[in-house]
Amino acid sequence: MLTLPAALSSPLAATACTSGEPSGEVTIAAGERIGLYYDFATLLAGRLEGLRGRPLETEGSRANLELLRTGGAMVALTLADAARAADPALELRALGRVYENYLQLVVRADDPARQVADLAGRTVSLGAAGSGAALSGERVLDLLDLRGSVRVEHHRLADATRALAEGRIDGLLWSGGVPTPALDDLPGVRLLPLAGLVQGLRAAHGSVYEQVSVPAGVYGADREVPTIGVANLLVCRASLPDGVAAAITRTLVSQAAALVPGQALGTQFLDVRSLIGTAGLPLHPGAAATYRDLHG
Repeated sequence: MLTLPAALSSPLAATACTSGEPSGEVTIAAGERIGLYYDFATLLAGRLEGLRGRPLETEGSRANLELLRTGGAMVALTLADAARAADPALELRALGRVYENYLQLVVRADDPARQVADLAGRTVSLGAAGSGAALSGERVLDLLDLRGSVRVEHHRLADATRALAEGRIDGLLWSGGVPTPALDDLPGVRLLPLAGLVQGLRAAHGSVYEQVSVPAGVYGADREVPTIGVANLLVCRASLPDGVAAAITRTLVSQAAALVPGQALGTQFLDVRSLIGTAGLPLHPGAAATYRDLHG
């Protein structure tokens, strides 16, 4: 049996057996139960080859990276900007680039705001405190010099949608798939465009930010709404056994068609050529070897 680092030595952790095949349980730090991360992690957990998967409900990207640090999870989903901002001592490695997250700034349909600057002096939820949306939202406010004028709160999506509907907040920021069911069920809302901020964010924080468009018809919009996209990465620590990393990677490729959540209308990266485009984060050696075997 391969000796594991202390953080992965739980009897529930996956390991590499003497046969060379991994076994055991893989804990996957996901996100809020009503979001894209949790849906994807649930699908992945049920398809892992030779392993038992278990998704963990969390607040999102930054909370997931903390679970990796403490050994509370073996693999995690994270936005590429949160991964890039992580402590180098974490020794993050990528297993693959999986989906595109859409940054969605939601207001009530009758709200006078037409751009982010119109929310000055008002109250906005930037997502749960441990979410990737919170990081992206802080950067948006900093870019527009609004950090001191927008009253920031941090709510999980279910709480934020209630607060918006009841008029207790003026806007909510969410990073996820489109359409996100919890937002689709919220009547009388619209999205503010964010794509004009992409170049400023890229200049300040790197090329992890892209321009994407939420299609017409989503959330009742009569035209597409240009916004900001950030890739989702499936990550682990460098200490994850190669056999476990390889098994997860094989699942990403071989089960790609079965790993598409209903709210993943946007860009999907589940093919070998795009899975390896991990926004500058090095691939885990076990994943890299598997991609080479599968694609040459």
